[in-house]
Amino acid sequence: MQVPVTPAAEWDNPLRDPQDRRLPRIAGPSGLVIFGVTGDLSRKKLMPAVYDLANRGLLPPGFSLVGFARRDWEDQDFAQVVHDAVKEHARTPFREEVWQQLAEGMRFIPGDFDDDTAFDQLKEAVDELDASRGTGGNFAYYLSVPPKFFPKVVRQLKKHGLADAPEGSWRRAVIEKPFGHDLESAHELNKVVHEVFEPDQVFRIDHYLGKETVQNIMALRFANQMYEPIWNRSYVDHVQITMAEDIGIGGRAGYYDGIGAARDVIQNHLLQLMALTAMEEPIAFDADSLLTEKLKVLKSVRLPDELGEHTVRGQYATGWQGGEKVVGYLDEDGIDPKSKTDTYAALKLEIDNRRWAGVPFYLRTGKRLGRRVTEIAVVFKRAPHSPFDSTATEELGQNAIVIRVQPDEGMTVRFGSKVPGTSMEIRDVSMDFAYGESFTESSPEAYERLILDVLLGDANLFPRTQEVEESWKILDPIERYWNEHGTPAQYASGSWGPEEADEMLARDGRSWRRP
Repeated sequence: MQVPVTPAAEWDNPLRDPQDRRLPRIAGPSGLVIFGVTGDLSRKKLMPAVYDLANRGLLPPGFSLVGFARRDWEDQDFAQVVHDAVKEHARTPFREEVWQQLAEGMRFIPGDFDDDTAFDQLKEAVDELDASRGTGGNFAYYLSVPPKFFPKVVRQLKKHGLADAPEGSWRRAVIEKPFGHDLESAHELNKVVHEVFEPDQVFRIDHYLGKETVQNIMALRFANQMYEPIWNRSYVDHVQITMAEDIGIGGRAGYYDGIGAARDVIQNHLLQLMALTAMEEPIAFDADSLLTEKLKVLKSVRLPDELGEHTVRGQYATGWQGGEKVVGYLDEDGIDPKSKTDTYAALKLEIDNRRWAGVPFYLRTGKRLGRRVTEIAVVFKRAPHSPFDSTATEELGQNAIVIRVQPDEGMTVRFGSKVPGTSMEIRDVSMDFAYGESFTESSPEAYERLILDVLLGDANLFPRTQEVEESWKILDPIERYWNEHGTPAQYASGSWGPEEADEMLARDGRSWRRP
């Protein structure tokens, strides 16, 4: 039976008041097609996120989920896989009635990306779901596939009429990182994708931007009066942005070797965190205004004159981690013993503008480090004059604001305080804010926020084409230098990286913060 559906673009809820904060943002009639639905990302993150959104009442009753992969499955086999993934990885409790409603809109299309018949079946499934579930012709295509398949999939979507939305409806493409492996490949990829989808239809996922604490950087800076006046070169000594992992490459040798830590993490996650930390206040919290300010930062980045002294790359060697002996990177399965791929990268960047001139930004990332942590530390200058004698302040460090992105989301402010007693002794103390203790509602998974934003067409938290290309312009000269000079420094697994990285900061009279 054909159900007439009013296109979502023309429909307006008469009971909705923009000032009413009780009603959450709920997606309109829509569906999601996941390519590469059998992969780890889909199983551990995407499918549980879809269920969690449905469980929180943020998806429409007729929401549809279509899987596309090289498996000989029926619809019910796919539903079972989603069911198992949800049971194991969902954040919210399992509710049978929510599951049943979601399962009714699930379809599976078996096939290769070259398979025209499979894409014809996908077109039929999308049309059938429009009629039976009332999706209103609105579909997002999530490319959870290796980057080399992006061009093939988007061209197939165009060829089979899946990229063209009916009048008053929308079609969107969601693309996972890495978006290219250098500026040239990113440029080519952008060109192919934009032949099929308009720039505002393309959502590049950087899951870090979906994290509550990352969004809180903007709230911290621009909703409060107390931080912004000191957020500049007059008061800030330097900024450290760290993303450390305590795991190795696992079974990702095929993907990771040849890419490395800098391309995998610094080019997207850390440069995005740096842009949010350093940018000027946007005129509004919308995608275009945020893009304008982030681009100003990325275009102002200046690389060090001596790349050999102010950049470091490393590879983890054998060591002890989590109470067990682990092998070095070159001994991992599938890795060439002569590989020069970096599993650790640290760089010093400066931002040439009035606010930040002369303030170094130190970025570092690595695998098999001391613990899993991501944080931004804004370290302030010492007081220009101290009335206390040096023995009173010998245990006093520098004031700092530390924004913890993961795992224990929150913020720490470090400052000096007098130690109780008869003598004047000043020591560092910390004031701590943790999301889990300050709010009764738990933070949603990053993918929940991002998938909902895609369905709503809200591009605030998605890097645009220009940001991706500017980031490659920063990293490409460093990668070329590393390619031509020497081999990565070795560091023991479970440590905090190679000695060369400590020496890099020591030359500036600074040291890495121990997270």
